[in-house]
Amino acid sequence: MNKYAITLEFNKIIEMLIENTVSQKAKDKLSLLEPYMSESECKRRMKETTDSKRLLESLGTPPLSSMNELDKILDLCAKGAMLIPEQFEEVSQFLLACRRMKSYLKRAESLENEIAYYGSSIDALNDLCEEIEGSIRNGRVDDSASPKLKDIRRRKENAHQQIRSKLESILRGKKEWFADSFISMRNGHFVLPVRKEYKNMVSGTLIETSATGGTYFIEPSVVRRLQDDISTLAVEEENEERKILYTLTSLVDEHLPVFKTNVDIMETLDAFFAKAKLSVQMKATAADIHMKRRIVIKAGRHPLLNQSECVPLDFEIGNEIRGVVITGPNTGGKTVALKTVGLLSTMAQSGLHVPANPGSEFSMHNMILCDIGDGQSITENLSTFSAHITTINDILKQSTGESLVLLDEVGSGTDPAEGMGIATAILEELKTKGCLFVATTHYPEIKDYAKNTAGLINARMAFDKESLKPLYKLEIGEAGESCALYIAKRLGFPAHLLSLAHDAAYKEYHSTKVIASENKEAFLSSIGQESQTQITPGLGSPVLIKETPKKPVPQNRSSKFNIGDSVMVFPQKELGLVYQKANEYGEIGVQIKGQKKLISHKRIKLHVPASELYPPDYDFSIIFDTVENRKARHKMGKKHNPDLIIEYDNDKTDK
Repeated sequence: MNKYAITLEFNKIIEMLIENTVSQKAKDKLSLLEPYMSESECKRRMKETTDSKRLLESLGTPPLSSMNELDKILDLCAKGAMLIPEQFEEVSQFLLACRRMKSYLKRAESLENEIAYYGSSIDALNDLCEEIEGSIRNGRVDDSASPKLKDIRRRKENAHQQIRSKLESILRGKKEWFADSFISMRNGHFVLPVRKEYKNMVSGTLIETSATGGTYFIEPSVVRRLQDDISTLAVEEENEERKILYTLTSLVDEHLPVFKTNVDIMETLDAFFAKAKLSVQMKATAADIHMKRRIVIKAGRHPLLNQSECVPLDFEIGNEIRGVVITGPNTGGKTVALKTVGLLSTMAQSGLHVPANPGSEFSMHNMILCDIGDGQSITENLSTFSAHITTINDILKQSTGESLVLLDEVGSGTDPAEGMGIATAILEELKTKGCLFVATTHYPEIKDYAKNTAGLINARMAFDKESLKPLYKLEIGEAGESCALYIAKRLGFPAHLLSLAHDAAYKEYHSTKVIASENKEAFLSSIGQESQTQITPGLGSPVLIKETPKKPVPQNRSSKFNIGDSVMVFPQKELGLVYQKANEYGEIGVQIKGQKKLISHKRIKLHVPASELYPPDYDFSIIFDTVENRKARHKMGKKHNPDLIIEYDNDKTDK
C-alpha cells in the first residue's frame, strides 16, 4: 500500500474489512487490496460486492469455514504423512461447511444472483465425509471403524474388568494393608496402594513409591497375566488404528485437487461476503465507476467518523471543472471533505461500496495523490514547508491527466506572499496537466485565482454566524470568507479596535479622491458603530487628502525591481508582489492581499527576486489579471477587434 493510500487511511478500511473474514487466506488476500486499473475488472468487483450483499440480506450469514489448519493438513497428506484423528475432524468440518455452502447457494439461484453459480463448482465429497464421520469420533478412531478394532477393544475391556474385580476383592479382604480404598493406575499398570509396613504381605511387582515413602504401589502377581494380555491387545489396537488412518489418508490424497478447488472457492466467497458485511455496517451503496473524468458524491460520509455526527458531503467535479478550491474556517471540515473525496474514490476503485447515497459516481484514476497533514519529519530534519514541497514535487512528477490530486492548505507553512505564489503555480501546473484536483487554502488570492480561471471553481465550508460554529457543510461555487472579525465582534471585542483591525487587514490607503470602502462601512454599520464605546476620531468618516505634485525620479533608484519580485513594504512590513515596474515618479505597482497599489520605491525593499520564485517565461497574468482580460489580450494579439475591451482597476497611490 502506497503512502498516499495510508494518508487517506485506506489501511484502516482494509483492517475493518479483514475483521469480517473467517479464513486466514481471505485475510491475506484482502490485505493486498488496492484500486484496480482495469475498468471492466473494477465494475466486476463492484458487482460481486453488490450481489454478495443481496444474498447476505436475503438469506442471512453464509456458512463459511475458517480453514485455518486445512492447508497444513493437505500439505502433509501430499507428502505421504499419516493424518491423525484431530486432523480428520478438521477435514470433516470443512466438507460439512462445503455441503452447507452448496445448499446456501442453491437457494440463491432463485434470486438470479451470479454468486449462486459458485455452488456448482463445489464438491462436498459426501462419501469421503461419511467415511471420516463413521471412523473418527471425539478425537479418536471409533470402535465402528472396523470389526477387528471393535473385537480388540472388547477383549481389552474384558481384561480390564477382570483385573479390577480381582484387585477390589483383595482391597476388601485386607483393608488394613492399604493406604487407600481404591485401585490406582501407575505407568500403565493397575496397582494397589500398600502401606510400607505391609509391603511384604502382597506378592507382586513394585511399580512406584509415594513421595513420602510411606506407600508402595504394587501390581499383584494374580493380575500379571491379564496385564500382559492387555499390553498385547494395545499393540494390536494401535496397529489397527494406524491401518484405518492410513486408509483414510489415502482417500483424502485421492481428492486433493477437489479440496484445493473447494478451498479457493470458499476463500473467494469469504472475501466477497466480507465486503458485503462492511457495506452493511457502513450503510454503503454501490457506486457507478467509469473512465469519464467526473466525480459525483451524493451525501457522502467519511467511513471512519461517527455516522450520527457526520455531516453528509455533496461534491461534484468533472466535465468543464477540473479543480475545486475549498476555503473556510480552520476547523470547518475542509480536511475531512478532502479526505472523504480521496477515501471514497479509493474504495470505489477497489470494488467496495461507498457510504453515500445511490447515484454517486467515481472516475477511474491511474493514481490518487495527496498532501494532507503537516508532513513534518523529525527523522529527516524537514520543516513543515519543506516536507510539503518534497511531497508536492513527487506529486507533480507522477501526476497525469488521469490522476486525482488532493492538496491540503496548499502553499502553507511559509511566508504568505511567497506561499500564495507557490500555491498559484502548483494549481496552474495541475490545471495544465488536466488532472482532477481538490485543494484547500486560506489565501484570498487563491480564491480570486480560482474565480477568474477557466476550469476551476471555488467551494467553501459553511459557517453559522449565530452560533459561531462551523456547519461542516461544503457549498460548491461559493468562496469562503474570513470570520475572524465577525467572531471577535460577537464576542465583545471593542469597536474601535475592530475598526483598526479592519484597516490593518484590508489596508485602505486613500488617494486624492474621497473614498469610503463599502465593505468597511457595511462592517462598521453591522457592529452598531454609533452605540459602541468611543471610536478613534476620523476612522468612521471619508477623508479628503490633497494630492502632492509628483517629481520625476531618476530611473537608477527604482529600476532594480522586476515584475514578480516579492517585496517588503514599510512601515507596515507587509509582503507583496510587483506587478508593474517603476513609473517616472518612482512608484512601483505592488499587489498586496489581492489589492493593486502604487507605492514609492523608497518604501520598498526586495525580499525574494522573481527569478527564484518562478520559472523563466512565467505568465504573470495568471496572478495579476482576470480570465476575461487574458482572453481579450490573446484575441487582440491575433487581430484588431474594436469590440474587445480590457478593463483595469484604478490603482491606489500609497506614498
